[in-house]
Amino acid sequence: MNNTNLISIFTLLFFLSCKVQAQSFDKNAKDSLMLYNKILSEKQIHEDLKILLSINEKANSGLYQYHTKKQIDSIYNTTIKSIKKPMSVIEFYKIMLHLADYEGSVHNYTIPDLDLINFLKRQKSFFPYPLIYINEQIIFDGQSSDIPAGSRIRSINGVNDKQLMLSFYKYYTADGHNMTGKLSASVNKSFGINYLLEYGLCNEFIIEYNSPKSESIEKKVLSAVTLEQRETNIKNRFSAPVTELIDFKKQPPYSFSMLNQTTGLLNLRWFGMAYGSDDPKFETYVQFLDSVFTGLDKNKVSNLIIDVRNNPGGSDPNFEQPVMYLTDKPFKENVKASIIFDPTFLPFEKYFWGVSTSERMDSVSKKMGKEYLKDVYPVFKNNISIQNQKYNPVYHPKSPRFKGNLYLLINENVASAASHFASLVKGYVPNVTIVGVETVGGYYRHNGHSPLVYELPNSKIKTQFSIVNLVQDAPKKDNQPEGHGIMPDYEVWPSLEDFFQHKDTQMEFILKLIKTK
Repeated sequence: MNNTNLISIFTLLFFLSCKVQAQSFDKNAKDSLMLYNKILSEKQIHEDLKILLSINEKANSGLYQYHTKKQIDSIYNTTIKSIKKPMSVIEFYKIMLHLADYEGSVHNYTIPDLDLINFLKRQKSFFPYPLIYINEQIIFDGQSSDIPAGSRIRSINGVNDKQLMLSFYKYYTADGHNMTGKLSASVNKSFGINYLLEYGLCNEFIIEYNSPKSESIEKKVLSAVTLEQRETNIKNRFSAPVTELIDFKKQPPYSFSMLNQTTGLLNLRWFGMAYGSDDPKFETYVQFLDSVFTGLDKNKVSNLIIDVRNNPGGSDPNFEQPVMYLTDKPFKENVKASIIFDPTFLPFEKYFWGVSTSERMDSVSKKMGKEYLKDVYPVFKNNISIQNQKYNPVYHPKSPRFKGNLYLLINENVASAASHFASLVKGYVPNVTIVGVETVGGYYRHNGHSPLVYELPNSKIKTQFSIVNLVQDAPKKDNQPEGHGIMPDYEVWPSLEDFFQHKDTQMEFILKLIKTK
């Protein structure tokens, strides 16, 4: 039997497996996919889409950040006209993902009803092992006798690697026109719940792969596992000695060490270490930074590496604090921050859910939220509310300022307040060299600060977006195009060779760069 016929048989078996499992759910069962993934009529879908657009027009100040009103109207009208028959909630959800992604804001988030998500989490249908994006490929990152670590995955259940990655792009939003976050997330973050949403429930996974340093195609059938077993396997991933070092969930929010007598390393894993300047944890953080920069000055350390890779963000005034020790110029968080409605009257309040998709906001919290917004954005005039400037202070340089060679390590997962920090460093620190990958968060502007969540009436799908449009205090740079994240001076992605040797490609690059100076 030739390889083509064998592949066809494997593919047929996969589809039969999925179909059998999908059809095995009883309509009358108390816990079935059909119960949560209900069928929506054409009229219900059209109604939800029109409500979604109206909500965005009234509350989302970033809706026309990267596209004109004509373009936004066009994509919605085209989408509405294309829906001419009923479809399931999951099918409609995928359409909504495209719309949220098109807008161009990393803070856009779309999720089906939590009952559906929780049902999927209960299923024994998960891909068993971690995968990692390296060299534009899907690389096996498990430690298993099934498939060698470092193998290149060529297809899963009949879908080739390129198609797999492309199918997941819509799940990951970015500021502007950035693609780097989508590239790695299409592998690193896609084979849990998102795989089930995209490809359905299956009992097994038919894998085609190349073993390391081999061109021959091999095949393996892996049984699906529970979410708990998958998470156990992820903890045991081959790349853990490197990847865990920059995992903000596993590392402290900030730390410092001397790599040698001339080079210090400041890790800033998360800017959510304090909720504000009145949080006792904020003072501890400020004292930590002061001790770090005092020590660097006292010991005449000539090189400082600041590593913010995988930092998802946080809040101010946390991310501004290190910048004050790096620049000789005053700066602000933004040059303009605004919302497009009067916070006294929440747009489309009947569909408002809260500020988190996981918990509905009660009436008391809602009242407090409106009062807060009215304080920060007090005057609504000409369809815009500008930020009260007492919430946008000037940050002044602190002593001792670091005057040595600064190296900033970034990657495609740096977002929100972390990318804002990187923007300030690039804009205000003259002696900085930036290494890594373009951030998913924008350099010049983004929508952030205050999230709102709305639930659509028919599908119960929730849409989340941040309402504050921020023009960042980011000086114009020739090497910093509009609609992109912070661009590195040296683009460096992790390499497969270093993966096998448990080496940090990006850190190794900086250390070699320092030696040449």
